[in-house]
Amino acid sequence: QVQLVESGGGSVQAGGSLRLSCGVSGYADRYAYMAWFRQAPGKEREGVASIGGYTNTRYSEAVKGRFTVSKDRASYTLHLQMNNLKPEDAAMYYCAAYPGPVIQALESWEYNSWGQGIEVTVSS
Repeated sequence: QVQLVESGGGSVQAGGSLRLSCGVSGYADRYAYMAWFRQAPGKEREGVASIGGYTNTRYSEAVKGRFTVSKDRASYTLHLQMNNLKPEDAAMYYCAAYPGPVIQALESWEYNSWGQGIEVTVSS
């Protein structure tokens, strides 16, 4: 099973940017689908962005146009570039993976490997 480790979280002001990364080890080349999820206190976990292979991307309406998901071909590292951050983007962000393919790419039940999460705080 693949191991996932998130990095790059932190605290920013509204309008700022952060770049999250998810390091992948252990049969990483077999995990065709990867995604970012987030969970704010008292709320359900929600899908933010997914990528199948290296180019098949999908975004939630809440982040479309502001976030960009990508995957490095050499290291299989997953990235999430987050621009124009809003206070409502504050949450724990989780990296997820599945050998694929998946049908509902932004649904948490599609994924069987998860990172520990990393916190993103956005102040107004």
